[in-house]
Amino acid sequence: MRNDFLWGGAVAAHQLEGAWNVDGKGPSIADMMTAAKHGVERQITEGVQPGQYYPNHHGIDFYHQYPTDIKLMAEMGFKTFRTSIAWSRIFPKGDETEPNEAGLAFYDRLFAECLKYGIQPMITLSHFEMPYHLIEAYGGWRNRKLIGFFLHYSETVFKRYQHQVNYWMTFNEINNQTDYTKAFFMATNSGLLLKPDDPEAEALMLQAAHYELVASALAVKLGHQINPEFKIGNMINMTPIYPLTAKPQDILAAQQAMQTRYWFADVQTLGEYPSYMEAYFKRHNYRPDITTADREALVAGTVDYIGLSYYNSFTIQADELPTHFIGEAETIPNPYLKASDWGWSVDPTGLRYSLNWLNDHYHKPLMIVENGLGAVDQVTADDQIHDEYRIAYLRAHIQAMQAAIDLDGVDVMGYTPWGCIDLISAGTGQMSKRYGFIYVDQDDQGHGSLRRLKKDSFYWYQRVIATNGQKL
Repeated sequence: MRNDFLWGGAVAAHQLEGAWNVDGKGPSIADMMTAAKHGVERQITEGVQPGQYYPNHHGIDFYHQYPTDIKLMAEMGFKTFRTSIAWSRIFPKGDETEPNEAGLAFYDRLFAECLKYGIQPMITLSHFEMPYHLIEAYGGWRNRKLIGFFLHYSETVFKRYQHQVNYWMTFNEINNQTDYTKAFFMATNSGLLLKPDDPEAEALMLQAAHYELVASALAVKLGHQINPEFKIGNMINMTPIYPLTAKPQDILAAQQAMQTRYWFADVQTLGEYPSYMEAYFKRHNYRPDITTADREALVAGTVDYIGLSYYNSFTIQADELPTHFIGEAETIPNPYLKASDWGWSVDPTGLRYSLNWLNDHYHKPLMIVENGLGAVDQVTADDQIHDEYRIAYLRAHIQAMQAAIDLDGVDVMGYTPWGCIDLISAGTGQMSKRYGFIYVDQDDQGHGSLRRLKKDSFYWYQRVIATNGQKL
């Protein structure tokens, strides 16, 4: 493992900060997400509705407790801490001219606390928390005006934190919205409040995604102008899709499904749309608003590295060749893999496969910014949490990562497991779906002392970092 390998952990502002309406913060799309459970999708309401429970409103109160939490991360030996800036803390409505100073000051304090311990902040600009006003007033990313609002926000934080933050990412899991049948993805990625059966969903998603990709490229170029030392990446959800059998139809279906999910990375790393997407757009008359200036921006704003989340893999079987984009609903269980309590396949080898696939396609440094196991933890009478299942999951994935580095020559910059401290689940709004090394005493209804406890995995990961991955 390289000596400057970035061991750490990852979170998102809306899932742990809380303080949703404190110090001038405006409401975000995340503040309209109700609680749910496994198999039940979260609802996004039109404004905050009486009688509904919104778990992101309080998170785990990181906004007030961050000094304690950062100290615990420092005790584990973190080299980096990946989080996001809540866009609506900086611009409460998203379209203001002047930023909210109280919001900027909070991140001054947070980043200073990280740097005090030698922890490098790694910051996502937009992590499922765009200002809700931009959705109400402009329809979200279906509107080209959002490019300008995003650039104004990006310029503000780039300039403010240029001496505190070196690592950035633009849009979190930008490719999730490819599964446009899921209203949740449309809303959180692009602010498109649509019904799952909306006949315009795909067309709207593709146009909105184009505006996001242009905004990402323009932000990369702008960031490099402000500080040439910035390392600015994209962030994709990497879920490889395998053919169930060697049947040619299965092979081609898997290939096309992979194309469905990863053309975003082509645009952000290579600066242009792949030919199969251009053909798809032409065939369906999609993405009508693309200009010469847009294409020039995409070429000029390619990313420095690829950030990726990896949790599981998908498998697909095809009776006939697909004629449309393939979503998660069309995948099937892999008979060779076990699943987590939330139905996600556990596939460490898939991480090595993914790292090689990305390296083969893009030849960019890779940063694993999310990986982990959501599980129910039990606290013993003496406040112990024996999470050997989490250790086993992470150990196997780190070993797969090491094989990709040592045997396959893949350039991996670092590894930040997801939810390093327990937080609100993005998909279900639950606390019981825990990922962290640090336990937070809070239940799915928001009740609890918020006391922080060290799990067995805390001490295990501490040793992993101290030995640079030699002792797993």
